[in-house]
Amino acid sequence: MQSKLPNVGTTIFSTMSKMALDYGAINLAQGFPNFPVDEKLIDIFKDSLSENVHQYAPMAGNPLLIEEIIKLTQKQYGRQIDSAEILVTAGATQAIFTAIQALVFKDDEVVIIDPAYDCYVPAIDLVGGKCVHVSLETDFTVDWNKVEHAINSKTKMLIVNNPHNPSGKIFTQADIQSLKQIFIKNHQLYLLSDEVYEYITFEEKHISINSIPEIRERAIIVSSFGKTFHITGWKIGYLIAPENIMNEIKKVHQFLVFCVNNLAQVSLAKYLQVVDVDSLGSFYQEKRDYFRTLIQGSKFEILPSEGSFFQALSYKNITKQKDTDFVIELVKNHGIAAIPMSVFYENNLDNQILRFCFAKDNLTLEKAAEKLCQI
Repeated sequence: MQSKLPNVGTTIFSTMSKMALDYGAINLAQGFPNFPVDEKLIDIFKDSLSENVHQYAPMAGNPLLIEEIIKLTQKQYGRQIDSAEILVTAGATQAIFTAIQALVFKDDEVVIIDPAYDCYVPAIDLVGGKCVHVSLETDFTVDWNKVEHAINSKTKMLIVNNPHNPSGKIFTQADIQSLKQIFIKNHQLYLLSDEVYEYITFEEKHISINSIPEIRERAIIVSSFGKTFHITGWKIGYLIAPENIMNEIKKVHQFLVFCVNNLAQVSLAKYLQVVDVDSLGSFYQEKRDYFRTLIQGSKFEILPSEGSFFQALSYKNITKQKDTDFVIELVKNHGIAAIPMSVFYENNLDNQILRFCFAKDNLTLEKAAEKLCQI
């Protein structure tokens, strides 16, 4: 049969996780934590079970959760939004897919900055859009002149991911200024800002598009409770966008999932009243620093990690193998699963860099580091 996505197979994340299971390897490939969820959230969830929260939620989201998102956005970014500008989604991937389906038309161009998370391109392909890829520099910084050069009158959307997966880089003030200039010059352009790791940054704080008035009136901002509160299996996130844009996104959302798990929404609404999201950065920074300390004596080169739960490591001092071959060797011969960076590039650019997830308990990190130091 004819396929709408002929170039899409099993994702690298599923492939490496299966290999980790098959070979009994430590899985630092897929981006999910393996430590317990906050007991406060568990207790709230249990208490909510006895409430009348087991039927459909309103299409755009439970009012209790929407109210807490409004408060959180005001507190963190100084942006006053109302309920019409919020959509609760079944995870960030659904949020991204829905926004693209609503706003990108056949033959519209969408600029993607590589290395990029793998859910962007299929969503664009399905609407008949054209992906235009611009690669980051070798240090994972953005050359905004290249981005600007890629934009023309046919360009409908620019997708950015900040903090960045897979590199762990975050935008500087200079990056934001360059982004502003692009949007001042290109009035037809939407920004899809993937900010799922917004609360997981380290030495420098994340700069959200929520705090940039010059851009946010044409921006769709993606957040993830799954990433923020390490509850990836709950599959719950949200979008923030101006009402005129959000109205179009909701039209797609209502026929895609209609609404999101109501019990999860009520539980998160109550949890947001007692949790401190500002503590998350230091929590994950301890994980990052501990992992980096453990592998300091290895042959891997430790690259900067400014946000997210990922650490990029260069293996140029170990082998000249392609990254897609080296990760298989790591699983089979060394008992470690990672993700090759080349799969995040449209042209499969191989800089001999692997991505490791450090959102694991300390024992897992210790066992993994021991194996990495023996290579």
